Amino acid sequence: MRLVFVSNYINHHQMPVSLELDRLCRLQGGDYVFVQTEPMERERVAMGWGEDLDNAAFVRNYWEDEKGCQQLIDRADAVIFGGCEEEKYIQARLRDGVPVWRYSEPLYKTGRYKWISPRGLLKKYHDHTRYRKSRVYLLCAGAYVAGDFRLVGAYGGKRFRYGYFPALRQQDIEALLTDKEQSGRKLRLLWAARMIDWKHPETALRVATALRQQGVDFQMDMIGDGVMLPQMRELAAALGVAEQVSFPGYRSPQETREYMEKAHIFLATSDRQEGWGAVVNEAMNSGCALIAGKGMGAAPYLVKHGENGYLFDHRRPEQAAELALGLARDAGLRRRLGTAAYETVRSLWNPQVAAQRLYACMEAELAGEKIPEYADGPLSRDRVCL
Repeated sequence: MRLVFVSNYINHHQMPVSLELDRLCRLQGGDYVFVQTEPMERERVAMGWGEDLDNAAFVRNYWEDEKGCQQLIDRADAVIFGGCEEEKYIQARLRDGVPVWRYSEPLYKTGRYKWISPRGLLKKYHDHTRYRKSRVYLLCAGAYVAGDFRLVGAYGGKRFRYGYFPALRQQDIEALLTDKEQSGRKLRLLWAARMIDWKHPETALRVATALRQQGVDFQMDMIGDGVMLPQMRELAAALGVAEQVSFPGYRSPQETREYMEKAHIFLATSDRQEGWGAVVNEAMNSGCALIAGKGMGAAPYLVKHGENGYLFDHRRPEQAAELALGLARDAGLRRRLGTAAYETVRSLWNPQVAAQRLYACMEAELAGEKIPEYADGPLSRDRVCL
């Protein structure tokens, strides 16, 4: 198979899947190319998102060779397309009726009321709805994607669960969890994100306040930088938790994973503007007892409430605090959830499973065969449409 992935740029959440797709294509005598349509923003580069990624042999830059890259896209057996708004890259494929697998986060992150806009509906019809019977498929990067596209009548039974897939770390999970519990007397909590409004760092501080009021001996690290950092420092002092909460600032993806592997509880507090939220995958892979806002795209896909983590309504921070108190008092519960969380990523929601299933679906489609059906996980059909 000649397979091309077209996106704004490759990052550390896409590289593991790309490496596996490249391996699968070469194994079958095919070819895999990732076409970047624009350079990565300086802010992302500073956060470590671009480290060594553009050195992969299969990466091509559209702005350096427009003609060559466009030929690769047009002549590919299948194309994965997402992460950029410009449709010109796939216009010829859509016109000719050859396979396109769209890769999308939610259309309406700030509210589905926007779908009734006549101008917006016309754009959605032009880009999506008119291809509902064509060889165009939707990879849903988040649990709310399918519902958004259902509103505009696009893709019907061709909506598949997908997402972002950070590198899987194979762990001795029992040893890791034992180390967490024996590392010291204090309960360790972690929050990691940019400090902006829709990530809701204030929720983590409300959790810290509830723990302090109940006499829990804990330490919370809040990794990240952003416009709200000074405000959060002030809020921590005002709430009386400045001694228990540290603000290490920005940390690289590698360093953040190391923090996760020491944390008992991970707080993921974003609202629905978080199309996916790869910290969910990473924290679960690190054996954390996860408390995640159910508005995050990754959370309803990966988390089964009470089995491998907890979900809460981001508009009700007291829910997160109550769940954290329960976990603080029950080391056995933390261990059970952490073990199940790790297993969810190890066995199902990881880049190898995602790439292998996607490749199998594409092969079947190209051969005119029935696309495989999966009961859960990547490439299972999203019929729930939250």
